[in-house]
Amino acid sequence: MQRFEGRVALITGGSRGIGFAIARRLASEGAAVVLTGRKQDALDAAVAELADEFDAGAATAVAGRADDPEHRAAVFAHLAERHGRLDHLVNNAGINPIWGPALEADPAAIRKILEVNLIAAFEWTRDAVAAGLGRSVVNLSSISGLAAAGNIPFYGVSKAALINLTVQLAHELAPGLRVNAVAPAVVKTAFARALYEGREAEVAAEYPLARLGEPADVAGPVAFLLSDDAAWITGQTIVIDGGASIRPIG
Repeated sequence: MQRFEGRVALITGGSRGIGFAIARRLASEGAAVVLTGRKQDALDAAVAELADEFDAGAATAVAGRADDPEHRAAVFAHLAERHGRLDHLVNNAGINPIWGPALEADPAAIRKILEVNLIAAFEWTRDAVAAGLGRSVVNLSSISGLAAAGNIPFYGVSKAALINLTVQLAHELAPGLRVNAVAPAVVKTAFARALYEGREAEVAAEYPLARLGEPADVAGPVAFLLSDDAAWITGQTIVIDGGASIRPIG
């Protein structure tokens, strides 16, 4: 299927992991993708891989911090010059510098999490709308935003707020734009390594589907929500958790 032929998609945090899997999926269906990320070398490698797999114009990238207004301005200037349009936005960039109980968390680190995971996602969306965003937005939340999040408490708080922001923006931007979210469980990426490294079998045993997620498991649902196949879906969060949320209690 070429559901994204002739369309342009912006993916924040797109150099690796889930973001890169989304970029690959969209490019495989005809999209031109623009990636952001903090590290230029990682972005260069991602762009080169997509060029080898698809074509030389499949991807471009702009390096910078997700919560930096100057970086956002540079990205939208690049989009205007390179493509002259933007159809889809994926707010994937996220951080979690805190591990441990909420009551022991450093306030400065809490603010940073909220700045990147929540406020930056809002700012990317607002700037994209101002730049003429044409079709749809998907926000990357987490199952940690749907329940207590153990030792990543403020990551969960930020992702819960992102789910609510998804609903709010879906309401405000309808009918012209659709805004949805996905909430993955543990996916095998470098970002989530601390949640499963050295005990993958033990963690996977808690999932009815008996394995951890792979980045491609998230990319498929994101592509669906961005596409016209989801034309009558907005303000929703799809849980992608290998069945974890259906486990019996007790």
